Amino acid sequence: MTTVWANGSLVNEGMPAISALDHGLTVGDGVFETMKVVARVPFAMTRHLDRLARSAAGMGLPKPDREQVRAACAEVVAALGSDGIHRLRVTYTAGPGPLGSDRDDAEPTLTVAASPAPAWGSGASVAMAPWPRNERGPLVGLKTTSYGDNVVALAWARRRGAGEAVFVNTQDALCEGTGSNVFVVQDGELLTPPLASGCLAGITRDLVLEWTDAKEAELPADALLGADEAFLTSSTRDVQAITEVDGRPLATGAVTTDAAQAFAIRSGNDLDP
Repeated sequence: MTTVWANGSLVNEGMPAISALDHGLTVGDGVFETMKVVARVPFAMTRHLDRLARSAAGMGLPKPDREQVRAACAEVVAALGSDGIHRLRVTYTAGPGPLGSDRDDAEPTLTVAASPAPAWGSGASVAMAPWPRNERGPLVGLKTTSYGDNVVALAWARRRGAGEAVFVNTQDALCEGTGSNVFVVQDGELLTPPLASGCLAGITRDLVLEWTDAKEAELPADALLGADEAFLTSSTRDVQAITEVDGRPLATGAVTTDAAQAFAIRSGNDLDP
Protein backbone atom coordinates (compact mmCIF):
# COMPACT_ATOMS: atom_id res chain seq x y z
CA MET A 1 0.00 0.00 0.00
CA THR A 2 1.19 3.51 -0.85
CA THR A 3 0.33 6.56 1.26
CA VAL A 4 0.02 9.72 -0.85
CA TRP A 5 -0.10 13.45 -0.05
CA ALA A 6 -0.76 15.94 -2.87
CA ASN A 7 -0.96 19.74 -2.69
CA GLY A 8 -2.26 20.00 0.84
CA SER A 9 -3.81 16.74 1.98
CA LEU A 10 -3.69 12.98 1.98
CA VAL A 11 -5.41 11.41 -1.02
CA ASN A 12 -6.47 7.94 -2.10
CA GLU A 13 -3.55 6.32 -3.94
CA GLY A 14 -5.85 5.25 -6.76
CA MET A 15 -7.41 8.65 -7.37
CA PRO A 16 -6.14 11.46 -9.64
CA ALA A 17 -4.15 13.96 -7.60
CA ILE A 18 -2.49 16.33 -10.10
CA SER A 19 -3.40 17.99 -13.38
CA ALA A 20 -3.04 15.99 -16.58
CA LEU A 21 -1.15 19.05 -17.84
CA ASP A 22 1.41 19.03 -15.03
CA HIS A 23 4.82 19.68 -16.57
CA GLY A 24 6.34 16.96 -14.42
CA LEU A 25 4.06 14.49 -16.22
CA THR A 26 4.18 15.86 -19.75
CA VAL A 27 7.89 16.76 -20.09
CA GLY A 28 9.63 15.57 -16.90
CA ASP A 29 9.97 19.13 -15.59
CA GLY A 30 10.52 18.39 -11.93
CA VAL A 31 12.86 17.17 -9.23
CA PHE A 32 12.56 14.60 -6.48
CA GLU A 33 14.13 12.99 -3.44
CA THR A 34 13.82 9.49 -2.02
CA MET A 35 14.41 8.89 1.69
CA LYS A 36 14.51 5.78 3.81
CA VAL A 37 12.07 5.90 6.72
CA VAL A 38 13.29 4.09 9.84
CA ALA A 39 10.94 3.73 12.83
CA ARG A 40 8.79 6.51 11.31
CA VAL A 41 11.74 8.89 10.96
CA PRO A 42 13.03 9.90 7.48
CA PHE A 43 16.80 9.31 7.38
CA ALA A 44 19.13 12.22 6.55
CA MET A 45 16.17 14.48 5.85
CA THR A 46 18.14 17.73 6.11
CA ARG A 47 20.62 16.57 3.46
CA HIS A 48 17.81 15.41 1.19
CA LEU A 49 15.94 18.71 1.45
CA ASP A 50 19.17 20.59 0.76
CA ARG A 51 19.65 18.57 -2.42
CA LEU A 52 16.00 19.04 -3.40
CA ALA A 53 16.56 22.81 -3.23
CA ARG A 54 19.78 22.54 -5.28
CA SER A 55 18.04 20.45 -7.92
CA ALA A 56 15.10 22.87 -8.08
CA ALA A 57 17.47 25.82 -8.50
CA GLY A 58 19.33 23.97 -11.26
CA MET A 59 16.04 23.40 -13.08
CA GLY A 60 15.01 27.03 -12.66
CA LEU A 61 12.10 26.13 -10.38
CA PRO A 62 10.99 28.27 -7.42
CA LYS A 63 12.64 27.36 -4.15
CA PRO A 64 10.61 24.65 -2.38
CA ASP A 65 8.97 25.63 0.91
CA ARG A 66 11.07 23.52 3.26
CA GLU A 67 8.59 23.66 6.13
CA GLN A 68 5.74 22.64 3.84
CA VAL A 69 7.78 19.68 2.61
CA ARG A 70 8.63 18.66 6.17
CA ALA A 71 4.99 18.95 7.24
CA ALA A 72 3.80 16.90 4.25
CA CYS A 73 6.40 14.22 4.96
CA ALA A 74 5.35 14.12 8.62
CA GLU A 75 1.70 13.69 7.64
CA VAL A 76 2.52 10.82 5.29
CA VAL A 77 4.80 9.10 7.80
CA ALA A 78 2.17 9.40 10.53
CA ALA A 79 -0.33 7.65 8.26
CA LEU A 80 1.88 4.64 7.57
CA GLY A 81 0.39 1.34 8.60
CA SER A 82 3.53 -0.06 10.21
CA ASP A 83 6.88 0.88 11.74
CA GLY A 84 8.89 -1.09 9.16
CA ILE A 85 11.38 0.33 6.66
CA HIS A 86 9.63 2.52 4.08
CA ARG A 87 10.64 4.50 1.01
CA LEU A 88 9.50 8.14 1.12
CA ARG A 89 9.35 10.00 -2.18
CA VAL A 90 9.08 13.81 -2.45
CA THR A 91 8.30 15.10 -5.95
CA TYR A 92 8.31 18.80 -6.84
CA THR A 93 7.36 19.91 -10.35
CA ALA A 94 6.79 23.11 -12.33
CA GLY A 95 3.03 22.60 -12.09
CA PRO A 96 0.54 22.76 -15.00
CA GLY A 97 2.04 24.00 -18.25
CA PRO A 98 1.84 23.97 -22.04
CA LEU A 99 2.15 20.77 -24.05
CA GLY A 100 5.77 21.60 -24.82
CA SER A 101 8.95 22.77 -23.14
CA ASP A 102 7.77 26.32 -22.36
CA ARG A 103 6.47 26.97 -18.84
CA ASP A 104 3.49 28.98 -17.58
CA ASP A 105 3.64 30.99 -14.38
CA ALA A 106 1.90 28.17 -12.52
CA GLU A 107 2.23 27.23 -8.89
CA PRO A 108 4.58 24.27 -8.45
CA THR A 109 3.12 20.89 -7.62
CA LEU A 110 4.29 19.08 -4.47
CA THR A 111 3.51 15.42 -3.84
CA VAL A 112 4.79 13.05 -1.17
CA ALA A 113 4.28 9.29 -1.17
CA ALA A 114 5.52 6.37 0.90
CA SER A 115 5.44 2.60 0.52
CA PRO A 116 7.33 -0.34 2.02
CA ALA A 117 10.98 -0.27 0.97
CA PRO A 118 12.27 -2.97 -1.38
CA ALA A 119 14.28 -5.84 0.07
CA TRP A 120 17.57 -5.49 -1.78
CA GLY A 121 19.34 -8.52 -0.37
CA SER A 122 22.98 -8.80 0.66
CA GLY A 123 24.43 -8.58 -2.84
CA ALA A 124 23.70 -7.24 -6.31
CA SER A 125 24.57 -8.34 -9.81
CA VAL A 126 25.23 -5.51 -12.25
CA ALA A 127 25.53 -5.15 -16.01
CA MET A 128 27.53 -2.46 -17.77
CA ALA A 129 25.05 -0.37 -19.76
CA PRO A 130 25.78 0.04 -23.48
CA TRP A 131 24.84 3.74 -23.39
CA PRO A 132 27.08 6.48 -21.90
CA ARG A 133 26.11 9.01 -19.28
CA ASN A 134 26.59 12.57 -20.60
CA GLU A 135 28.75 14.25 -17.97
CA ARG A 136 28.33 17.61 -19.75
CA GLY A 137 24.53 17.64 -19.99
CA PRO A 138 22.35 20.38 -18.46
CA LEU A 139 20.88 18.00 -15.85
CA VAL A 140 24.18 16.71 -14.48
CA GLY A 141 24.15 16.75 -10.69
CA LEU A 142 20.39 17.32 -10.50
CA LYS A 143 17.95 14.69 -9.27
CA THR A 144 15.20 15.27 -11.80
CA THR A 145 12.07 13.39 -12.82
CA SER A 146 13.54 13.02 -16.34
CA TYR A 147 14.45 9.38 -15.65
CA GLY A 148 13.93 7.83 -19.07
CA ASP A 149 17.58 6.83 -19.51
CA ASN A 150 17.50 5.02 -16.18
CA VAL A 151 14.23 3.21 -16.89
CA VAL A 152 15.52 1.88 -20.23
CA ALA A 153 18.92 0.89 -18.84
CA LEU A 154 17.50 -0.87 -15.79
CA ALA A 155 15.00 -2.82 -17.89
CA TRP A 156 17.88 -3.82 -20.20
CA ALA A 157 19.90 -5.06 -17.21
CA ARG A 158 16.95 -6.97 -15.75
CA ARG A 159 16.45 -8.83 -19.02
CA ARG A 160 20.02 -10.02 -18.61
CA GLY A 161 19.48 -11.23 -15.07
CA ALA A 162 21.17 -8.26 -13.37
CA GLY A 163 19.68 -6.09 -10.65
CA GLU A 164 21.32 -2.82 -11.67
CA ALA A 165 22.87 -1.20 -14.75
CA VAL A 166 26.07 0.81 -14.41
CA PHE A 167 26.99 3.62 -16.78
CA VAL A 168 30.33 4.91 -17.99
CA ASN A 169 30.45 8.47 -19.31
CA THR A 170 31.36 9.85 -22.72
CA GLN A 171 35.05 9.77 -21.74
CA ASP A 172 34.85 6.01 -20.97
CA ALA A 173 35.20 6.64 -17.25
CA LEU A 174 33.12 4.82 -14.64
CA CYS A 175 30.13 6.92 -13.58
CA GLU A 176 27.12 5.54 -11.66
CA GLY A 177 24.17 3.16 -11.62
CA THR A 178 20.59 3.98 -12.62
CA GLY A 179 19.71 4.73 -9.01
CA SER A 180 22.97 4.19 -7.17
CA ASN A 181 26.57 5.25 -6.78
CA VAL A 182 29.47 2.85 -7.28
CA PHE A 183 32.52 2.17 -5.10
CA VAL A 184 35.41 -0.10 -6.07
CA VAL A 185 38.34 -1.52 -4.13
CA GLN A 186 41.71 -1.50 -5.88
CA ASP A 187 44.80 -2.73 -4.02
CA GLY A 188 43.00 -2.26 -0.72
CA GLU A 189 41.97 1.34 -1.50
CA LEU A 190 38.27 2.30 -1.57
CA LEU A 191 37.47 4.59 -4.51
CA THR A 192 34.40 6.19 -6.10
CA PRO A 193 34.03 8.30 -9.27
CA PRO A 194 34.22 12.08 -8.72
CA LEU A 195 31.23 14.32 -9.37
CA ALA A 196 32.99 15.50 -12.54
CA SER A 197 32.25 12.05 -13.98
CA GLY A 198 28.59 13.07 -14.19
CA CYS A 199 27.38 11.01 -11.25
CA LEU A 200 24.83 12.29 -8.76
CA ALA A 201 26.08 13.42 -5.36
CA GLY A 202 24.26 10.63 -3.57
CA ILE A 203 23.43 11.15 0.10
CA THR A 204 24.69 7.67 1.04
CA ARG A 205 27.74 8.20 -1.19
CA ASP A 206 28.59 11.39 0.68
CA LEU A 207 28.19 9.70 4.07
CA VAL A 208 30.40 6.78 3.06
CA LEU A 209 33.05 9.28 1.98
CA GLU A 210 32.77 10.97 5.38
CA TRP A 211 32.59 7.81 7.50
CA THR A 212 35.26 5.67 5.82
CA ASP A 213 38.66 6.10 4.16
CA ALA A 214 37.05 6.19 0.71
CA LYS A 215 38.38 8.68 -1.83
CA GLU A 216 37.21 10.12 -5.14
CA ALA A 217 39.22 9.05 -8.19
CA GLU A 218 38.65 8.96 -11.91
CA LEU A 219 38.23 5.30 -12.80
CA PRO A 220 38.38 3.61 -16.22
CA ALA A 221 35.37 1.94 -17.78
CA ASP A 222 36.67 -1.54 -16.87
CA ALA A 223 37.33 -0.67 -13.22
CA LEU A 224 34.46 -2.83 -12.00
CA LEU A 225 35.62 -5.87 -13.97
CA GLY A 226 39.11 -5.51 -12.51
CA ALA A 227 38.11 -4.58 -8.95
CA ASP A 228 39.06 -6.63 -5.90
CA GLU A 229 35.66 -5.74 -4.40
CA ALA A 230 32.88 -3.30 -5.22
CA PHE A 231 29.58 -2.07 -3.84
CA LEU A 232 26.59 0.12 -4.60
CA THR A 233 25.16 2.82 -2.38
CA SER A 234 21.73 4.45 -2.36
CA SER A 235 19.20 5.79 0.11
CA THR A 236 17.35 2.49 0.32
CA ARG A 237 20.22 0.06 -0.38
CA ASP A 238 22.64 1.63 2.12
CA VAL A 239 25.86 -0.29 1.26
CA GLN A 240 25.22 -3.32 -0.97
CA ALA A 241 28.02 -5.56 -2.22
CA ILE A 242 28.35 -6.16 -5.95
CA THR A 243 28.61 -9.92 -6.38
CA GLU A 244 28.63 -10.18 -10.18
CA VAL A 245 29.60 -7.91 -13.08
CA ASP A 246 28.41 -8.89 -16.57
CA GLY A 247 28.08 -12.48 -15.38
CA ARG A 248 31.53 -12.63 -13.75
CA PRO A 249 31.58 -13.33 -9.98
CA LEU A 250 33.07 -10.70 -7.67
CA ALA A 251 34.12 -11.49 -4.12
CA THR A 252 32.83 -9.57 -1.12
CA GLY A 253 35.82 -8.74 1.05
CA ALA A 254 36.75 -6.97 4.26
CA VAL A 255 36.67 -3.43 2.84
CA THR A 256 33.05 -3.79 1.70
CA THR A 257 32.05 -5.48 4.96
CA ASP A 258 33.73 -2.79 7.05
CA ALA A 259 32.08 0.01 5.03
CA ALA A 260 28.65 -1.59 5.46
CA GLN A 261 29.17 -2.01 9.20
CA ALA A 262 30.46 1.55 9.61
CA PHE A 263 27.44 2.92 7.76
CA ALA A 264 25.01 0.80 9.78
CA ILE A 265 26.49 1.92 13.09
CA ARG A 266 26.81 5.62 12.26
CA SER A 267 23.39 5.89 10.60
CA GLY A 268 21.79 4.01 13.48
CA ASN A 269 23.22 6.47 15.96
CA ASP A 270 22.09 9.58 14.06
CA LEU A 271 19.03 9.59 11.80
CA ASP A 272 19.76 13.12 10.52
CA PRO A 273 23.55 13.25 10.09
